[in-house]
Amino acid sequence: MSPDHPPGLDLDRLRGLLDRERPGLVAGPLSGRLIEGGRSNLTYAVSDGTGSWVVRRPPLGHVLATAHDMKREHRVISALHPTDVPVPRPVLLCEDEEVLGAPFYVMEFVEGTPYRTAEQLAPLGPERTRAAVLNLVDTLVGLHAVDPAEVGLGDFGRPEGFLDRQLRRWAKQLDASRNRDLAGIDELHATLGRELPRSPSPTVVHGDYRLDNVLIGGGADEIRAILDWEMSTLGDPLTDLGLLVMYSSPLGMPDSPVSTTAQAPGHPAPAELIERYAARSGRDVSAVAWYTAFAWFKLAVILEGIHYRYTLGQTVGRGFDRIGDLVPVFIEHGLTTLQKG
Repeated sequence: MSPDHPPGLDLDRLRGLLDRERPGLVAGPLSGRLIEGGRSNLTYAVSDGTGSWVVRRPPLGHVLATAHDMKREHRVISALHPTDVPVPRPVLLCEDEEVLGAPFYVMEFVEGTPYRTAEQLAPLGPERTRAAVLNLVDTLVGLHAVDPAEVGLGDFGRPEGFLDRQLRRWAKQLDASRNRDLAGIDELHATLGRELPRSPSPTVVHGDYRLDNVLIGGGADEIRAILDWEMSTLGDPLTDLGLLVMYSSPLGMPDSPVSTTAQAPGHPAPAELIERYAARSGRDVSAVAWYTAFAWFKLAVILEGIHYRYTLGQTVGRGFDRIGDLVPVFIEHGLTTLQKG
């Protein structure tokens, strides 16, 4: 297919659907391109030359619909759009697989930049970088302030036993990709299980909240949209904070294929992010070390899965040969975080 007709996106069928369901929205022939950088679902930018939209659909050839639930993603952004939480405006959900071969949804295109590395942040300068990261915390506080029942998300997840289920889920993922000894991984998991904190009242949880899952733009570098809601649910809000703290901590590995933004000039230290969240949310964050250690554990499991697929010859591209070296680093960070408290 040509760049304007990427695989998985039949623009003629999409145009027909939009003309039927949203007459007058599209003013001319559509072109589309794949947006790189998504977790697993495919994301396309579509335009008629005047207006622009985004299409989200599962990976090509996927089998397990529950792992790529378009209806769920569409539901959460539809519920949050009328609130102060910045999300793209939803346009429509299509569950008819005859259109694109899988369920998908369409939302507005939001201008902005997802900053993935310290090097990408550096041109902003220290002051703008600091403001952007602190705004990331404030936006998370805003998300966690939304009453799920008031926006129709009261049944969006099962908050009871949330942390225990998360631990069991990621332990199962680890067992599925075990093919080498990983010193400390079982100790980290066992310690997390023994020291399970008591969760605060449940909120909408993003599940993968970090700087490169938001779009920053405008004159004030505001957060214009939170993206990638595929892991969202109702659960413990401090899991989002722990992940954000983890991604704001130095890895201590130059030229790592997986990076954090911590080394960018002006980037606030994790302690400041924690204090700001606590002050603005009113939540007790005394157990934040557990949540941060859990984030290190979860990422170690994810990276080990990638390494395992690499050893089987199932991944192609640069950097995969170095992922395996990262896993012990993440395990060590998790254990150190728990020890220091």
